[in-house]
Amino acid sequence: MTTAVFDVPDGQLTLSRPGATSLRAWDAADELLVDAAFRRLDGIENPRVLVVDDQFGALTLGLQALDPLVVADSAVFRDALAYNARTNPRASVCSFVHSWLNPPEGPFDAVVLRIPRQSDYLAWLLHWINDVLVNDGVVIAGGMIKHLPDRSVDIFAQSVHTEDVCPAKKKARVIICRRGEVGLTAWQGAWKGYVLEGTGLSVEGLPAVFAREKLDIGTRLLLPHIREAVSGLAPEANVLDLACGNGVVGLSALLLRSDLALTFSDVSSQAVASARHNVSVALPNVRPVFEHVDGIPGTSSRFERIFLNPPFHEGGAVGDHIALRLFDQASRHLAPLGRLLVVGNRHLGYHRSLHRFFPQVRQLDASPKFVIFEAGLN
Repeated sequence: MTTAVFDVPDGQLTLSRPGATSLRAWDAADELLVDAAFRRLDGIENPRVLVVDDQFGALTLGLQALDPLVVADSAVFRDALAYNARTNPRASVCSFVHSWLNPPEGPFDAVVLRIPRQSDYLAWLLHWINDVLVNDGVVIAGGMIKHLPDRSVDIFAQSVHTEDVCPAKKKARVIICRRGEVGLTAWQGAWKGYVLEGTGLSVEGLPAVFAREKLDIGTRLLLPHIREAVSGLAPEANVLDLACGNGVVGLSALLLRSDLALTFSDVSSQAVASARHNVSVALPNVRPVFEHVDGIPGTSSRFERIFLNPPFHEGGAVGDHIALRLFDQASRHLAPLGRLLVVGNRHLGYHRSLHRFFPQVRQLDASPKFVIFEAGLN
């Protein structure tokens, strides 16, 4: 974990990024956002400020003098903020981090926003902000230029009133906006989905959810193996849909065996909300557990089956580092005779990675791009 000093207008912060990484816990966009927020809000008495999708605490701690509320989609942020707050004794931050499962209530005088990479999610955020920003409030949005989503200029123009596009600095940019007229309830793009083949059920997802508009080809390869995986389980057997996304894998298991004790978990609160929505529509009398956590929930339960389609990118980092962490967690939360079913891109070599954590690994299926593995402890 790399620790470095982040200079802010009222002092310095020592920040670290979780995980075995050499990447810093902030970038030039964070620097510009903190500076722009202090300049724009100077002289305003007790402004009510909201920080949206801070990454590792640089914005929240950098703006601590403004006592901001915080909302973040990723569960990684909660742990990162808690860690960095502990390592900065002067830090005084809010004790509660909101997510999209429990969003904060407006109105706000200012919203400081890290611009996400996904176009639809950016549009969703700006329309949501229109609902919580005061009439003369300000949106201070910023990001690294290479990570701005496609059509970001059009998205801002269609959603809010752009007041100023600040000059680029250190390959980052800040945009100053005023609220637009259209809120989230009047926007048509919040939910998108597809019909799950063979069921007639519509599966939907919010904008931050992977593959919300169509079934991804890796999951398509995995789904036919769900029936055999759950058919012999005892009633109330513990099953986990890990990194669940819109919940299509766990939902498929419940459609076959509604008596299973299913847990859905994902690092994205919009994914958890989407999975919960889809299960409630398809199986309103079933009561699974939904967890917004980074990985496997902190529970003593052991799972008879774990289903996993691990992401292979996190921010700017691409590779198998997320999968390796999830394989390790799965090996420690799998029942003695339990099984992990995992889908992965061929080039990532999961057959080698899985053997680091599981003595039993076999290939169940394959396509030109993806492979399905089953792993167990015995």
